[in-house]
Amino acid sequence: QVQLVESGGGLVQPGGSLRLSCAASGNIFSINMMDWYRQRPGKQRELVATITNVGTTNYADSVKGRFTISRDNAKNTMYLQMNSLKPEDTAVYYCKAEIRSRLTYYSDYWGQGTQVTVSS
Repeated sequence: QVQLVESGGGLVQPGGSLRLSCAASGNIFSINMMDWYRQRPGKQRELVATITNVGTTNYADSVKGRFTISRDNAKNTMYLQMNSLKPEDTAVYYCKAEIRSRLTYYSDYWGQGTQVTVSS
């Protein structure tokens, strides 16, 4: 079955950078939209960035100009380059992908999340 695995989280100082990865594996025929979400303790999960299968991107206002979402379709992998990080960026970051197998309609899949902590 399909699995999404995030990596690249960690502790970074304000103003620093991190690069998150989200690798999809399993019985994948195609991947449509891929997204990065984040969630702080006690807060609702929020959409951070979105990228379509042809590379069209959208960003939340809070990260626009600082974060860059990208994908490598050959590797079934999505990335989130995070620059100029702020303490308010601290959250668990989740990837989501709309994926179909060769005999199945598109379904949403979520990764387990990776912790990003921005602290001085």
